[in-house]
Amino acid sequence: MSFKSIEPVPEHRTSVTDARALRALAHPLRLAILNHLMAFGAQTASACAEAVGSTASNCSYHLRSLARYGFVESLPSADGRERPWRSAATGFEFRGEEGTDAAATAVERLISEAQIDDGARLQKKALAVQAQTPAQWRDAASANSYALLMTPTELRILADSLDALIRPYIGLTRADPPEDSEVVYLQVDAFRHPDAGR
Repeated sequence: MSFKSIEPVPEHRTSVTDARALRALAHPLRLAILNHLMAFGAQTASACAEAVGSTASNCSYHLRSLARYGFVESLPSADGRERPWRSAATGFEFRGEEGTDAAATAVERLISEAQIDDGARLQKKALAVQAQTPAQWRDAASANSYALLMTPTELRILADSLDALIRPYIGLTRADPPEDSEVVYLQVDAFRHPDAGR
């Protein structure tokens, strides 16, 4: 599957704080669809269904739900039949409003867990097709984990530095990708170890 965006779009990151929107996105299939659109650009419901293991009609329903809360938008149909959809932003940050109740906090956690599950799904899918992956892509891939010793300020500086290094390569906004570019999944997680301080 190749990247379908005709031209890059300006970077537009959105902070989502509305509890109803957060609940709408907490559905694992909706989150997987949104992640797919952000990775591959504009796609039809059928293409989304193939990528996330669902049906076109089910994906159409979930795309309309995502559109209702401003996560995706429909584009004109090129052939008059099935219309493509695209992400309404190049990045989303999910945070409940200040002083949110326990229910909103639980929804934020569901979204985080769904993101983790979707990442694991993609990693397992990549492992399943590893033998068919071209050698240069197998050699370039990496899976590293580290146990770092740092302060909260150092962690913020590191996260911001990594973000600055990664941002020029984001598929939705990259204006000059080389001819042999393909979509690459990169996940960077950094958090205080849950066993720290015990």
